[in-house]
Amino acid sequence: MIRVLIADDHMLIRQGLRGILSSVSGIEVVAEAEDQEQTLTAADEHSPDLILLDISMPGRGGIDTLKELKLRLPDCHVLVLSMHPEDQYAVRSIRAGAAGYVTKGVSAEILLDAIRTVSKGMLYITPAVAEQLVQHLDDKSGESPHEKLSDREFEVLIMIASGKSVGQIAEELSLSVQTISTYRTRVLDKMSMTTSAELTHYAIARGLAE
Repeated sequence: MIRVLIADDHMLIRQGLRGILSSVSGIEVVAEAEDQEQTLTAADEHSPDLILLDISMPGRGGIDTLKELKLRLPDCHVLVLSMHPEDQYAVRSIRAGAAGYVTKGVSAEILLDAIRTVSKGMLYITPAVAEQLVQHLDDKSGESPHEKLSDREFEVLIMIASGKSVGQIAEELSLSVQTISTYRTRVLDKMSMTTSAELTHYAIARGLAE
């Protein structure tokens, strides 16, 4: 039996996932969580075999939560289920300890295949993500500017590019405005840019934001 924790801030998504998983033999949904802190608490209380994790929930950064989950439950498999395209967070998620990355647009059959694959201790990655991972193994001297960013800095970049203000980002990540401003400054510096408009244009041009 694969014991699953569903972590997503949208009730309809959680209900849909529960409906899909509950209809399959060999899978049991043991808990749900709607934010990062609930996810950590539920993981501690239920010790699931697998966590379906949305890395865009309110609260602390999703990559930070993923890393914390792997520290607390090293034998638990984390499958990231995200609305973000693979080229935004897939490689970072896997490098942070995720066993796989699927987008919310996949079919139920693909999701179940991913769950069964990672529950056996194997990685579930698409050919596109595999190619990205290989590229990251190469010499990084020619890496793109955004690949120089830390996970938190990259997260702030994506949020800025999506049109969110520093205040909105601070509220969503439960951090101070000053802290987010500091991250923004670091992002601009590392990417040799001076304005949020430049960051937004860069992100859209490379398919990191719409």
